[in-house]
Amino acid sequence: MTTVIDTRGGRALRHPEKQSRPETPVLRKPPWLRVRAPGSAGYNETHRIVKEHGLTTVCQEAACPNIGECWSQAHATMMIMGEVCTRACAFCNVATGLPQPLDPTEPERVADAVRQMGLKHVVITSVDRDDLDDGGAAHFAAVVRAIRAGAPSTTIEILTPDFLRKGDAADQVIDARPDVFNHNLETVPRLYLSIRPGARYYHSLRLLDRVKARDPSMFTKSGLMVGLGESKEEVMQVMDDMRSAGVDFLTIGQYLQPTRRHAAVERFVDPDEFKAYEAIARAKGFLMVSASPLTRSSHHAGEDFAKLQAARLALQGAGR
Repeated sequence: MTTVIDTRGGRALRHPEKQSRPETPVLRKPPWLRVRAPGSAGYNETHRIVKEHGLTTVCQEAACPNIGECWSQAHATMMIMGEVCTRACAFCNVATGLPQPLDPTEPERVADAVRQMGLKHVVITSVDRDDLDDGGAAHFAAVVRAIRAGAPSTTIEILTPDFLRKGDAADQVIDARPDVFNHNLETVPRLYLSIRPGARYYHSLRLLDRVKARDPSMFTKSGLMVGLGESKEEVMQVMDDMRSAGVDFLTIGQYLQPTRRHAAVERFVDPDEFKAYEAIARAKGFLMVSASPLTRSSHHAGEDFAKLQAARLALQGAGR
């Protein structure tokens, strides 16, 4: 996971639904999930910039295991539309409740930050905004357009909410033409009610399919967490569903329990199993696959985008 910056700042209380969940034990992490404590010069510089500008990062709040690596390289994923989510997913540590109104100055401020940081590739994500008529789609599109105008050489990857029950709102985001449209399915359909209760599996799948139907040239991406009790057969079925929707890039990472009030880790998936998932996914036709215990949606996003472009060119060169 790269640096996730909330450009609004401020704090929020955790959602009562999360606070009322019974506590579950937190399993001890295996050796392959242990990383060095951050402290490089690059990390310290990123930390200084974040603190100096009064920014909030999900990397810090969620204790992301990749924070040392990503911050040392000044990788940045900006989180827009505030830091308060309207949903309370069982896996997520983002604060939930009633968000503040959208900040109309945010698109330009994000574009200015991208330009000042000299980012070659930026990932824009957000909280769910079910309180808005369009789920924040117009705002998302405005951010993409502002970056295009202010930093035209920067490639843009977006990680969006599902815009559930918002009609064709997502079309506004697609038409803003980001380079990569990412929407995570997160888990297998059987676990949606307990892990992602505010979402609908087939709606998320149709969103990814809609992106390809509206703009076949746009790269699409989606991710899964494992270790929540899913079976290997269920994961492979999700892969098939993604390929049917034309998804180009699949990420698979180990779910890590943020607190005792969140969904429990059922098991830690062995690195060899991740290698097997990667091999299966590549055989199913994904252009890019990232599968490892520490894989996160935005981890190595810039490098992976270059590989994604190269994979498409190789496929076109082979006449497939």
